[in-house]
Amino acid sequence: ADSLYVSEYFSQSAQKLSFYSWYGNAKLFHFHVPEDTVLLRWLLQASRGKGPECTSMEITVHFRHGAPPVINPLGTRFPANATVRPSYNISITLSSAVQNTTFVNVTTPAAGDWFIAAHLPEAAGRIEVKGFSTPCPYMFQADMFVLRLTDMPVLEPGVPMPHTVVSPAKPLHVKVFVPKHAAGMRFQLSSCVTSEQRACTVRVLLGSITLPQSFQRSLTCTGSINCSLALDSPPWEKWLQIMVESLGTANASVSVEMLASFTVCRPGSTSPFLNFISLNQSQAGARPGAAGSSAPAAGEAPGNASGPRGSCLQSQPVVREDLDVVSVRYRLLNGPGVPVSSLSPSLLLLNLNTGMDSGGSLVVNLLLNKTSVSLANATVAACVSAASPVLSLNATQNCSTAFSQGYPLSVSTSSAEAMLIVLYPQTDDWFLSLQLLCPKGQGECGSAEAKVTVFAYLTPCFNDCGPYGQCSLLRRHGYLYAGCSCKAGWGGWSCTDDTKAQSVGTQNLATLLLTLSNLMFLPAIAVAVYRFYLVEASVYTYTMFFSTFYHACDQPGVAVMCIMDYDTLQYCDFLGSVVSIWVTILCMARLKKILKYVLFILGTLLIAMSLQLDRRGVWNMMGPCLFALLIMVTAWVHHGAKRRHCYPSSWKRWVFYLLPGITLAFIAISVYAFMETNENYYYTHSIWHVLVACSVAFLLPPRDKHKKPWAWSQKLTCRYQICQNDREELYAVT
Repeated sequence: ADSLYVSEYFSQSAQKLSFYSWYGNAKLFHFHVPEDTVLLRWLLQASRGKGPECTSMEITVHFRHGAPPVINPLGTRFPANATVRPSYNISITLSSAVQNTTFVNVTTPAAGDWFIAAHLPEAAGRIEVKGFSTPCPYMFQADMFVLRLTDMPVLEPGVPMPHTVVSPAKPLHVKVFVPKHAAGMRFQLSSCVTSEQRACTVRVLLGSITLPQSFQRSLTCTGSINCSLALDSPPWEKWLQIMVESLGTANASVSVEMLASFTVCRPGSTSPFLNFISLNQSQAGARPGAAGSSAPAAGEAPGNASGPRGSCLQSQPVVREDLDVVSVRYRLLNGPGVPVSSLSPSLLLLNLNTGMDSGGSLVVNLLLNKTSVSLANATVAACVSAASPVLSLNATQNCSTAFSQGYPLSVSTSSAEAMLIVLYPQTDDWFLSLQLLCPKGQGECGSAEAKVTVFAYLTPCFNDCGPYGQCSLLRRHGYLYAGCSCKAGWGGWSCTDDTKAQSVGTQNLATLLLTLSNLMFLPAIAVAVYRFYLVEASVYTYTMFFSTFYHACDQPGVAVMCIMDYDTLQYCDFLGSVVSIWVTILCMARLKKILKYVLFILGTLLIAMSLQLDRRGVWNMMGPCLFALLIMVTAWVHHGAKRRHCYPSSWKRWVFYLLPGITLAFIAISVYAFMETNENYYYTHSIWHVLVACSVAFLLPPRDKHKKPWAWSQKLTCRYQICQNDREELYAVT
């Protein structure tokens, strides 16, 4: 009946989309699908602004269950040993319409975490000054509707269960709980008849849909004969959904009988429980029950343990040690060496089901001890899988479970080391199965053994993004995940793709250009000192110093030198640049000294405050420039009106100094605002340094005619002469 279904609605706030250059540009949405959900519907709403700068745009939306989607819009290379499966994605086009609404339906979705990532196409790479242009806003919002069955029937293992499918429009939903250590499951459907007493045709879907890959199993049954389906390694300790739908006529109901049975694997333990406690107490790690750590073992209590000859798997006790955010280390209590035999697989449980572990990278490293291999040419096969382990490595070697595909590994005497990197592992219990495979024709396979050293850990970014990347911790509400931001032309998920990488010579050239171009302030400093503008010369010296060392610290490659904190260097560079423009224009205004120095100090304080509020805002530079220009024009008009001719009055001053200086300044602003990109930054910004420094040298006004700044001997004599003249004048009066 319809009353058995409950609809629920989940929504998150809209996010402004960005052009894609690294994973941080993708906007992530995190939802949780409840249990017993039979229908999931995504409502995707995309919109754009109405301004003339808004054009047609294609938005790419990725979906994944259990973890954020692993995407590669730029087509770069992933790190070696990383296994990547393409994400499920759709494209939403915003053309003439301002808004686009798209629905995505998923029947019988898997319960748990679902993630959506949306982004715009690849970024153009142009460096835009904040405030010079208004980018078009592209907004994206994802809402989730779920239809949940409130009282889904439970299929008990080993007990036949009769049910009726009312009509093809209303399929039957049941669920069965898969116990721990279930090696296999067999589903059987029998006694299928219609209400019209005819042979029926039904389709059975076992499992739930997961994206990007779905391993839902299908079974079509025709007639009253029994049909069955066998599953190897079903997901442990989870509810398994089963949907039965009729393929017959619309008005006929169908009666069926279902039966589910399990084959349970009897685990063995390599060490007794008391040894587990003693080993845990002797280690330096956390104690059992301590906060922040747990000791999940894949095996049973000692009463259920059995020897290696009578069990289907050998469990190894593993302790999970939480080190930091999205950072976990797995420690084997019996040491890193794991004994592997050919009779049954050795099993390690890697717990990643906290809900906060899917934003990193799971790394598994295997190292075979060659001296421990008792049989020549033997191979140790391994499989890393989620939800349930692979228990038949010796027979199938395909590393697949009932509803997922694992990640295979192998080590041998010829290749003794293997590594696996799982990017954004889904939230679940992960298992590592190892088993010894013997060559054909060797009879001593049953007693053969090998020892494999296992290192497993979860890290935010593999290899910390390397020397040409920065690992950034990203956040969406309370969920944390990590991504690599690459530099110096490097790309890829972990900044290992050197297709467009800059050579070391190019990096050194970029550093030299951006730092040594600041030496062009030396002529401006010399002119300022020669003309006795010592305060202005001090400001130019400050700017040259901090701009030089800021760009030496700001380099993306190996040619980097930071004399202090990066943020401090950046702030001082920006402050010096704006204050240099401020004092230069005020100096050109020819104000009275007291008024000029008051404006120097007051303007510097206001500029420092505005830079603290918004360091990259265009009005932090344009505001002081325009206000100083207004003061200069007012002062020049006042001087011109007072003298009754144009100010400055000399045509040589205009032709040889002011016009070249103004021209250089306008070219510098044009280069800075409209020509800089990520690729040409090192030489266009160096041109900006040179042009600004040269324009300052041209624009500084000449010194006062009565001043001779470097005549120090005359100044000392003048001071003595003044005193002598005063005495003579007083003597004459008396």
